[in-house]
Amino acid sequence: MAHQEQYFQHKDGEYTPASVDFTKIKNARKSKQFFVQVIKVVVMFIPTLVTEWYKYLFGKKKSVKGQVALVTGGGNGLGRALCFRLAKEGCLVAVADIDMISAERTAAEIRNLGNKSAAFKVDVGDQRSIEQLKIDVEAQLGPVDILVNNAGLLAMLSLSEGNTEDVQRIVDVNFTSHIWAIRAFKDGMMERRRGHIVAVSSTFGIVPFGRTVCYSATKFGVRGLMEGLNEEFYMNGYSNDIFVTCVYPGFVATRKEFMEYLEQLGCRVPINTPDEVADTAIDAVLRNRCEVITSSLIMRIMLKFYAFMPNEVSRLLLGMFIDKVPQLTVRKED
Repeated sequence: MAHQEQYFQHKDGEYTPASVDFTKIKNARKSKQFFVQVIKVVVMFIPTLVTEWYKYLFGKKKSVKGQVALVTGGGNGLGRALCFRLAKEGCLVAVADIDMISAERTAAEIRNLGNKSAAFKVDVGDQRSIEQLKIDVEAQLGPVDILVNNAGLLAMLSLSEGNTEDVQRIVDVNFTSHIWAIRAFKDGMMERRRGHIVAVSSTFGIVPFGRTVCYSATKFGVRGLMEGLNEEFYMNGYSNDIFVTCVYPGFVATRKEFMEYLEQLGCRVPINTPDEVADTAIDAVLRNRCEVITSSLIMRIMLKFYAFMPNEVSRLLLGMFIDKVPQLTVRKED
């Protein structure tokens, strides 16, 4: 856009109201071309749906053997499980984490299994740290073929809790880091016409919870980012070369503090192990699925229908799985 810079460099008085010719829009909708497109959508809907379900149920998995996979937050929990599952598929695994001790341990255990792996220190909330990570990984293992943006802060904070730095850190680590990492690695994938970008969102990126407002908002952001990125690759002619997968885990048995928190809530939602979630997630990657919910079947069905539920119904469902809504804590002064 010729005047796009106006959105980044504001000048008073330069707003120009839009002028829309609604007659042209109405005529375009009545055109033969528009009518043909409508017919095409109607005719192709069922066959395309059947084809996609067939590929989902019976399609052959792709091979990622010999490819370089980078997993952020790979030192512990789900990230660690994802590293081992990718190593099992024959990948060279870059274990990136702010906790270098855990990253080194994970990489060493993968090497003991006979796979090539290296540990890298990164603060995903810092764009410069991610740029340095790209340089380091390519120097030791080669260009990244599979980027797994897994690192995140499981912050149980309402919008009324936490100081300014707390909130900014949640946004930087859980959402903005995905943008920086994708920008760092996608150009190389486009040049090689090969790649897969994976993002770990959350079921809280589908169903919000009123005591995790900041966390839920970032996970909804990841969802929108990945869906938009998928469409951008299609528009740019890479839909058969570069794939995206957004993973929506439910509750995963990772940190001890988190499990104690769920116990305090009287939570009755099924809990998955990191290995279970990693297996489901990587299976989806191997089938080039755009999204995967790693919860039980009944939870997946409920989550799919959430958007159509009135608030009263969704709140009744929440009561089925959680006994106690946590009280708000006093916000620290900024």
